Amino acid sequence: MKDTAYYSAASCDLAAFKALTSRQLAPADAPRAAAIEKNVPLYDVATLTLDDPAERTALMAEWAAVLRDHSGVLVLRRAVPDHAALDAASAAYEAIIADEKSASGAKADHFAAAGANDRIWNSLQKLCLRDPQAFAASFASPAIDAVAEAWLGPGYQMTAQVNLVRPGGKAQTAHRDFHLGFQTGEEAARFPAHVHQLSPFLTLQGAVAHCDMPLESGPTKLLPFSQLYGPGYMAYREPEFAAHFEEAFIQLPLQKGDALFFSPALFHGAGDNVSADIQRMANLLQVSSPMGRAMESLDRLAMSLALYPALQTLSLPPLAEAAAIAACAEGYSFPTNLDTDPPAGGLAPETQAALMRRARAEGWSATAFAEAAKAQHARRQP
Repeated sequence: MKDTAYYSAASCDLAAFKALTSRQLAPADAPRAAAIEKNVPLYDVATLTLDDPAERTALMAEWAAVLRDHSGVLVLRRAVPDHAALDAASAAYEAIIADEKSASGAKADHFAAAGANDRIWNSLQKLCLRDPQAFAASFASPAIDAVAEAWLGPGYQMTAQVNLVRPGGKAQTAHRDFHLGFQTGEEAARFPAHVHQLSPFLTLQGAVAHCDMPLESGPTKLLPFSQLYGPGYMAYREPEFAAHFEEAFIQLPLQKGDALFFSPALFHGAGDNVSADIQRMANLLQVSSPMGRAMESLDRLAMSLALYPALQTLSLPPLAEAAAIAACAEGYSFPTNLDTDPPAGGLAPETQAALMRRARAEGWSATAFAEAAKAQHARRQP
């Protein structure tokens, strides 16, 4: 890996990546694990003493170290032991899928074509409103709470998206996740190297198995230790790195109620469901840091509507105008309502700032921009 202030494809060194991902997890790195399989520590939640504050703190420190410094992934066996609650939640999710398909058809997805699987965006809110008892029972997991706090601290923000992959469902390509994983390669390269290193600490990725997931059902493909590779948000897009992932990935079978957690920087991707009859359902948990927020609440739509006519009048030099737009408009795609503002045509929806730049480049009138900006704003609302 080359030392640089910005990462690009030229920063990526396959030999260094192979060496990094050939490491082995030592038992001393995960002393509370019931077992280690394929470099992944497996914790039996039923044997953990999470109600003991000192032991809970020590366990969280161990989990953080596994995710940060070691293999980057862990499994919590029986994280949700109440199978009746999971079955009730699964039934609600199936009903939501049927309702949404009837209303609007297949959903766009980040890493698979629309219709390749069944996806519920914002499954957290939808389950809570549809069946709050099933929600309470299926999320009443002290172990999930502890691993989220271990990585993000108190006040974390839970979101979730259900993925249902039916027999014949195809694998995802290897990727990293939110934040920089959802940017295009060109956009990711604009962020300084230290932001690439920071991004994984803002999110924790997880998945709760709503059914037994033997290997033939295609549980998540993982490359332990790959989260340690600095320019990985650039590297996963390179064909030779993708090829190495396909040669070196591991998979672990999961049982209903197990939970898998990993650093968002870990190279991973859902596997092929080659089973005859397994409807592989997982609730994908994306837990966010409470600190990735601005200090003040601003009405950026109102600001943008006011700014656009001023830009038309001022005729600023391009770099100056870009700076004014950046100070005013929302420059990030998330959070949004992925039902109405999906990542169709890319990994993330168009931002408010990008819409304004496009409108200026194409010479839109203030009225045309206002209509488009208001429609965009409406799509982003929950």
